[in-house]
Amino acid sequence: MKDSVKVFAPATVANVVCGYDVLGFAVNQPGDEVVMRLTGKTGITISKITGDDGKLPLNPAKNTVSASVQHYLDHIGKPDLGIGIELHKKMPIGSGLGSSSASTVAGLFAVNTLLNDQLTNKELVPFAMKGEELACGYGHADNVAPALMGGFVLIRSYEPLDIISLPFPQDLHAAIVYPEVDVPTKDARQMIRSKVLLKDAVTQWGNVAGLVSGLFMNDYGLIGRSMTDILVEPTRSILIPDFAILKSLALEHGALGFGISGSGPSVFALTRDAGTAANITQKLQQHLKGLAINSLSFVSEVNKRGPIILD
Repeated sequence: MKDSVKVFAPATVANVVCGYDVLGFAVNQPGDEVVMRLTGKTGITISKITGDDGKLPLNPAKNTVSASVQHYLDHIGKPDLGIGIELHKKMPIGSGLGSSSASTVAGLFAVNTLLNDQLTNKELVPFAMKGEELACGYGHADNVAPALMGGFVLIRSYEPLDIISLPFPQDLHAAIVYPEVDVPTKDARQMIRSKVLLKDAVTQWGNVAGLVSGLFMNDYGLIGRSMTDILVEPTRSILIPDFAILKSLALEHGALGFGISGSGPSVFALTRDAGTAANITQKLQQHLKGLAINSLSFVSEVNKRGPIILD
């Protein structure tokens, strides 16, 4: 049995426009890294966190990585096992790209690796959801499930938890732009309407079904016209500078569809190829620069692997 491991876990795009809390996919970059060691002592310690500008707690009870690992250790009957953790943030916090998810998933994959893969990646999802509950007050799975399992996932049900891996066109790419403005996840969730009109719900159900069907059928046209959200995006988009203009730019330059990644402020487009995705990120960043807003961009195919061992 190894006594140390270094793991990378990927960022994710949750909701995928119309699939609020039930759809998500993983991307190759960015992501987070965790170094984990068996210490031979009692309990979990966090010795180092880098890349977070001092925002994340070293207290194991308050950090999503250590808290999720503790739930895992309780489950397998080793609650006092000595674990040392280093967390290296390689992606922006509060970006809407599953920052807490990537850290948590890296930690869970690392401890499961050290303990000889007692659970499958899919079986780790409920423990990762505990980390999301700590991070934003609600244990949703649309970030952690794709981060753990790779690819596109559908959360058909939360009670009981029912997660389905979806097929998707192999050439599908994501163009992601993160405008460096502050949109806290908790605040973004609180903006969402608690009640919706039945006719709006029917429209949304049709779009979710259309998007899933388009992924199965490799039907780019169906994917694109299903990427419409009339329930959440109209409210959340208010928090993103010039969202409507960014959306128009992406669609004009070949995007299949465009929307908010997670709770924002990151936005994303799905495209047929990497070249189109790269061009779209350039156009979006150029517009944001004109607004005096700094941004980061990422172009990625859909990540099929989930977390990986680096060392």
